[in-house]
Formats: sequence, C-alpha cells, structure tokens
Amino acid sequence: MHNLAIAVLCSVLVSVFLKVARRQNIQIAQAIAFNYLMAIGLSYYFLKPNFAGQSLGEVVAQHDDSYLFLALGILLPTVFIVMSKAVESAGIVRSDAAQRLSLFLPILASFTIFNEVLSGSRAVSLVLAFTALLCLLWKKDEQQQNIGESAVGKGWLNLLLVWLGYGVIDILFKQMAKSGSAFPLTLFVSFCLAACVIFIYLLIKQTRWHGKSMLAGLLLGVLNFMNILFYIKAHQSYSDNPTLVFAGMNIGVICLGTLTGAWLFKEKINKANAIGVGLGIISIICLFYLDKLVG
Repeated sequence: MHNLAIAVLCSVLVSVFLKVARRQNIQIAQAIAFNYLMAIGLSYYFLKPNFAGQSLGEVVAQHDDSYLFLALGILLPTVFIVMSKAVESAGIVRSDAAQRLSLFLPILASFTIFNEVLSGSRAVSLVLAFTALLCLLWKKDEQQQNIGESAVGKGWLNLLLVWLGYGVIDILFKQMAKSGSAFPLTLFVSFCLAACVIFIYLLIKQTRWHGKSMLAGLLLGVLNFMNILFYIKAHQSYSDNPTLVFAGMNIGVICLGTLTGAWLFKEKINKANAIGVGLGIISIICLFYLDKLVG
C-alpha cells in the first residue's frame, strides 16, 4: 500500500507545482520538456535499464514491448498538450472532470483485458468510488462564465481526447507493470521518446527558451518520475487487483488534492465535495479490506 500512497502524494505535488508555476510565469510546456530530461536521467541511474548491447533505435525496433514505448512516448506529451487546449476551450472544471472520469476506461480494462473477477464486495467499493468521484468533481460552473458557447462547443473534442488519453495511459502503465524486470528499459525508452516528441513540438512552435522554466522542469521531473515509478510498483504489488490501484490512485489523488487546495490555496469546498472526501476515504478502505472482511 505504501507504493500507492507515495504515488498519490507525488501526483498531488505535481499538481501543486503546476499551479504555483503558472503564478510564477513559468512556461509549462518548457518545464514539461525538461521534466522528461530529468526523468530520463533518474530512470537510467536508479533503474539501470538493460540494453543488452543494443542501441536505443534497435531496442525500439526489436523489443517485444515496442508498442508500449511508442504509445507512451507519443501519448505522455500529447495528452498534456491536449489538456492545455481543453482548459483554454472548455475550462478547468470540465477538463479536470474529463481527466478524472477517464477512470472508467482502466476499470473496464481490469475486467476485460486483465481478467480480474468482479466480486460483490469489489462492486460495492467501485460504486462508492465513482459516487465519491462525482461528488468531488461537483462545482459551480463559475469558471465557465467567461468562456463563450462556441469555444465550449469546440472544446468537447479536446475533452473527449483528454478522457480517452488519460484512460489509455493508465492501461499502458498497468501493461508495463506486467513486464516485470523488463519495465526499467520500457520506462526509460518511453521517457526518451516523450522528450523527443515535446522538444520537436516546441521547436516547431519556435519557442523562446526561459532558464527559469527549464530549471523548474528539472524539479518537476523528480516528482513525475517518482509518481510514475511508484504507480507501476503499486500495480506490481497488487498484480491481481488492478481496480484497486486504478481506483485507489484516482480517488486518492482527488481527495488529497481537494484538501490540499483548501489548505494551501484557500479553495472552497462545498458540501458535495466534503461528502466526496468522506466517501472517497471509505471507498479506498473498502477496496483494500472489504474482500478480506467478507472472505
């Protein structure tokens, strides 16, 4: 359980970092790019990926998990870019909801792709988790008041892509966790490809580089690396119960994120949000312990 707790904490710290970074006029896209450089260095130093005498190109071309390299290498930076566009066109509330509701896709994959058995106690836990999620996402749509209806209309495609992208990334991380001892190489190459994609994007946009943003990206890379690493380790620890990790991660992040937002940034928590935090905690406890109690 400690792996999942660390992953949740690091994910919330990433969100806090991004919120503070925007206030400090840090160029988020540049920070994300340099985040991948730090993640590459950390994964190489700590995980020691085994290239077996092959070059990076040969690994990508010949490795059994090459589809994971390519999919994550493209999706990780691309979903970030789409998310930023969704925030611009549809607002923060809808974009955040699309990201969190992507939980439906990995949960579905748990029972269709990863062959988890849906027990009665697990079904109760998931109902509680989704109820908590809806309560936590319930906000007055004040953020949308300054967004024109036409912009919101155009934003639905971005919202759909955010929902689909984050859901697929979760599934791919679970698939990576199944590779066992091979996952360090898979993660390392995925970071390398992600860095290539976003640097190409920034060069095409003729970005003017800022030292402050690049340095901030290195800090972000530490948090992001730990978030992903311990999330994968959590899947390895609970290899037969992917729903526990998928739901525990998403509900844990939004519960802790809600409380952190209220404490650090004085964000308002309405009654539905408060109920959601309570239900979220109960659902996580049920996910971990209800099967044992019933059994």
